This record gives sequence, structure tokens and C-alpha cells, in this order.
Amino acid sequence: MSLTTRLSQSAVTAVLLALTVTACGTEHPGQQQAQSPLPRRSFTPRPKCAQPAETPPAQASSSPTASTTGTPQEGNNEDRPPNYGDNHAYRMSAELSPAKRAKGEGSAALIRHELEKARKEGDVSKKRITAALEHLGCGKQHGVYIWDGFYSVHTGDVCVSGHVTEKELTIQVHGAYAEPQPGTGPCVENRGGH
Repeated sequence: MSLTTRLSQSAVTAVLLALTVTACGTEHPGQQQAQSPLPRRSFTPRPKCAQPAETPPAQASSSPTASTTGTPQEGNNEDRPPNYGDNHAYRMSAELSPAKRAKGEGSAALIRHELEKARKEGDVSKKRITAALEHLGCGKQHGVYIWDGFYSVHTGDVCVSGHVTEKELTIQVHGAYAEPQPGTGPCVENRGGH
């Protein structure tokens, strides 16, 4: 036998031996597996912040929301190509139930109050906006993102985002994006494609 043939056979033997040794077989026929009494979640829920003491009653919102089906709820343009929704799905945010929207509006009111204080002080710097959100318990673990007057945070239920400058404060309640802008948290619309 040649050296190459012996090396090939040795390699095959080593691979088979490794597979045999590492083959896990913890289940044996007739043995019952212990089951967890509680079902396990497949995800870890986001921590909560900016939670209102009382949730306002659910009401219809006048602000447009995006749909997870890829079709805009407002201004549906029939002149779009048939795959428009698929190609722009990365920009769609999750729909909010009336109850979640109401809870989000309560969170938005708390955030608005804190950001209004910063505006009245004349300080809308990143540091001050961060401090205002931290006062409500919202930190990095909540996807807080602040850049050039724009802010966004995930309260554990919804996204609250907008702009804050010395002249104005905007605030919007919406669902998290399926594919948010990389490096920003779940509440910033992706500016690119996928």
C-alpha cells in the first residue's frame, strides 16, 4: 500500500472514531424524558421603562402606522410593482394593538414631560436627553438611541421616538422594526436595504 492510501485510511478511521465517541445518546428506548412544568419562551422580553402608573383607555390614533404585511395603511399606491411590499418589508414596523398603543401613549406622555424639561432648560444635548430618559429608567438595554436631535427608546412594549430641539419636540409611538438600522436599537427605521 502506498503512503497516500494509508494516510487516507487513517484519516477516515479517525473521523469515524470521533463520530462514534461524540455521538450523543442520552435517550434510551423505553425511558421517559423529564418535561419542564412550564413552557419556555423562545425569546427574552425587553425590560420595561417609562411605564405610566395608569394606562389611558385605548383610543383610535390619527397617526399612520406601518403594517407587517408590507402594505402601507395610508396612501396605498396601486402603481407600485407587485413585489414592492416584499422589497420594503425591512422598513415596516410591527402593528400595535389598541391596548399597546394606549400604553405607548402613556409612556410617550412621560417621555414628553422629561424632554420638555430639557427644552425649557435650553439643553437638548445628547447628554441631557440621555439623562432625561435615564430618569424614567430607560437605558442602553432599552435600545436608547440619540443622534443629532433624534431619539428613540423601546419601553418594553412599544417604541417612542421623535426629534427634540430648542424650538420643537416631536414624539411618535410605533412598533419595533423587523430590521432596524444596524447599531441603533429596535426603534430606528433602516435607511438601507437588506
